[in-house]
Amino acid sequence: MTSRPPLAHPSTISRRVDALDWPAIGRDLDAFGCAAIRSLITPALCDELAGLYRQDALFRSRIDMRRHGFGSGEYKYFAYPLPEVVAALRSTLYPHLAPIANRWNEAMGVGIDYPAVHADYLDRCHRAGQSRPTPLLLQYEAGDYNCLHQDLYGEQVFPLQVAILLSEPGKDFTGGEFVMTEQRPRMQSRAEVVSLGKGDAVAFAVSQRPVQGTRGTYRVNLRHGVSRLHAGHRQTLGIIFHDAA
Repeated sequence: MTSRPPLAHPSTISRRVDALDWPAIGRDLDAFGCAAIRSLITPALCDELAGLYRQDALFRSRIDMRRHGFGSGEYKYFAYPLPEVVAALRSTLYPHLAPIANRWNEAMGVGIDYPAVHADYLDRCHRAGQSRPTPLLLQYEAGDYNCLHQDLYGEQVFPLQVAILLSEPGKDFTGGEFVMTEQRPRMQSRAEVVSLGKGDAVAFAVSQRPVQGTRGTYRVNLRHGVSRLHAGHRQTLGIIFHDAA
């Protein structure tokens, strides 16, 4: 049986997450649909998380992106039970994002309210038949990229997610920027590129967000991806808060 490394203690993760400037993160999400979170985890923890990719027993599936037309590269979905640090990031980020998600739903007229505790939301997912974990590790080599997409896995969709860069730009890889596009009604698509450092994260909208217009609030559609890697090796931890069917 594969032993799981201790990585960071969940209480350490909780303190780091709780200390973030959440009002500023919320303002950026409201304005742009995404928000950079600097130094969410340490470089040492990045290396430990990246090393988990070699431990196949931790994962439920591996996806070859080229085979499925998703781009080029690969990723693995973690199996339950999640490594403690991944579970801690998921459970401690969620309570700060849930009020933003609820505010967005109210503005868009979506009659869904998210509970304050992530375990309660997972219960809702599982009752709806979505019980497969969705946190994942992604890796890209030179020439790889991730097509613009939305991470929708069933009826239950939490409208925000988080990606954490585990590699160091300029040293481990070049290129490979996080990219998000936003399509507003009767307007050209708008692109947003978020430059991250090792241990930085980006919180972003999964598929829709509200925008205030001259005639009231309307919904805009968003997709995200990763631009082509020019050289090196890039790894990312993805934290998705709804489980999959």
